[in-house]
Formats: sequence, structure tokens, C-alpha cells
Amino acid sequence: MLEFVNSLAAAILAFAAGAVWYMALAGPWKTASGVELDADGNPQGGMSAGVMILTFVMQVVVAGMMRHVFAASGVETAGAGLVSGLGIGLFFIAPWIAINNANSMRPLTLTLIDGGYATLACGLMGLVLTLF
Repeated sequence: MLEFVNSLAAAILAFAAGAVWYMALAGPWKTASGVELDADGNPQGGMSAGVMILTFVMQVVVAGMMRHVFAASGVETAGAGLVSGLGIGLFFIAPWIAINNANSMRPLTLTLIDGGYATLACGLMGLVLTLF
């Protein structure tokens, strides 16, 4: 049970970090993503609850798998969790984002924003997963 709570806490922190990250980079993200904007300059149709729920559930899945990999690999200290998480984000997830964006002919800026968030979020998850 503690493993699930740990994964849930890691996902909550990553989700919150995403809110801060994307609020801070909203302007460049809107430009790079190419989403249609309404008269106020916000994404047309807004952000649906379904997208937010899916985002959080997927972060729980990532945190749960990271916890499993950390346990199998002997990653136990906060420093090792942080570095391992950053590595997962930077060397697993960010390259996959880069592949998808390149094939969709999206700008490098979008890859840097989204890949940067993936790296930050995984680093934070790794840290939380090794705290308790």
C-alpha cells in the first residue's frame, strides 16, 4: 500500500510542477504547438477535465513503473532517485517526444518545452519515490 501512496505522491508533485511549468511557458508553448487560439489568446475550447484526468492517470502509471524499476535496480537514496529520474526524463521520454515532434514537423521549441517538463517531472518523481 505504501508503494501506491508513494507513486501517487510522486504523480501529484509532477502534475503540480506541470501546472507551474506550462503557466510560465504558456506564450512560447502556444506559439510552438500551433494550437488554435480564441479571441483572448487561449487555446480554443479550453482545457477539458478529461485531458487533465488522463494526464494525471498517466503520471501515476509513469511513477508506478519508475518505482518498480528503482526497486529492481537498487535505487534507494534521494540523490540516486533524483538523478535516475532526470535520466529517465532526459534519455527516455524527451527523445521520444523529439521523435514524435520531428515526424509531426513541430518546432524544436515545442520539443524543448515538453522534453524539459518530462525531465523535470521524472526527476521530481524519482526524488519523491526515494524519500519514503
